[in-house]
Amino acid sequence: MSTRLAGVTAYGGLSLLLAGCSLFKNEQQKPPELAAPDTMYNNGVDALRTHRYGLAAAEFEALQQNYPYSGYTANSQLMEGYAYYLQDKYPEAAQQLDRFIELHPTSADSAYAFYLLALCYYEQIADVKRDQQLTLEAMGRLEDVIARFPQSKYARDAQLKIDLCRDHLAGKEMLVGRYYQQQHNYEGAVNRYQHVVQDYQTTNHVAEALERLVEVYLRLGLTDQARQTGAVLAYNYPGSKWYRYAYSNLKRYRLLGPNIPTPGTTVGAQPNTKAGSTETPAQSAARGVGRAEAPPSLSTAPVGGVSAQTLPSADGMTPTGTVTPRRPTITRATVPGTSAQ
Repeated sequence: MSTRLAGVTAYGGLSLLLAGCSLFKNEQQKPPELAAPDTMYNNGVDALRTHRYGLAAAEFEALQQNYPYSGYTANSQLMEGYAYYLQDKYPEAAQQLDRFIELHPTSADSAYAFYLLALCYYEQIADVKRDQQLTLEAMGRLEDVIARFPQSKYARDAQLKIDLCRDHLAGKEMLVGRYYQQQHNYEGAVNRYQHVVQDYQTTNHVAEALERLVEVYLRLGLTDQARQTGAVLAYNYPGSKWYRYAYSNLKRYRLLGPNIPTPGTTVGAQPNTKAGSTETPAQSAARGVGRAEAPPSLSTAPVGGVSAQTLPSADGMTPTGTVTPRRPTITRATVPGTSAQ
């Protein structure tokens, strides 16, 4: 009996000892105290300013999760989207920006949010050899920016990028048309070239499309159409290499006439003489249209008597015309009783 009692006593003592160790262990593993929302916001801003974009996104996300009703929350949503954009994580950025637009439809930063969302699609445009669905999506988003915010500073850049998208789509049509022509599928080639001439008149591919039409019409024995197309090419692009090619072909078939003058002779307007390009819009943008700036003005409801703000950064132009993005100038949240540094 005494032996059994001693065993129970020993077991009880061991249980108390283990419980004490468990309490001590839990005390040591107590999570750190949660930072204040302005501190978390500042941490994210500091991470952005030092190009630690992944950390910045994590800080802004943590702020939203822990302080969903903070005055800094709306700012952090937009800043998180921008941080993802800077990492080229465009789907994640687009998801965050969609959320910001849905939750804050009347925000002063709506124009920027729609613009940055459009760029998330624009930056993913592939070369003309690939599917162009993202090009069409980007165009739609950019057109949305212009329709919603026609007087904003983003409307002009959106229009420039739309023009690049259209040029890109025309380049895709030309690529397919040339392939059909090489395969002697002349009907398919004509359809593609006519599509460029009719629907992409302001792009750099029209002159080549007209010249290719002259070639195909001559192959098909459609001399009247070849002569008429050559006349259109002469009127609009008399100094282009494409007219020289067309003139040479028409001369070989003895189809010259008063509307087919010697190359270099100006017979009408010459709105665009550049050859077509197959570079992506993002590559074209590097010659004059830059990536997105930092969020321009992130005003929030005062928190502790102050507001969180972000100042704009600008894309600077080098003497050669190449865009060199400058480091974003981002102001930290003001601490009560002090000024933002």
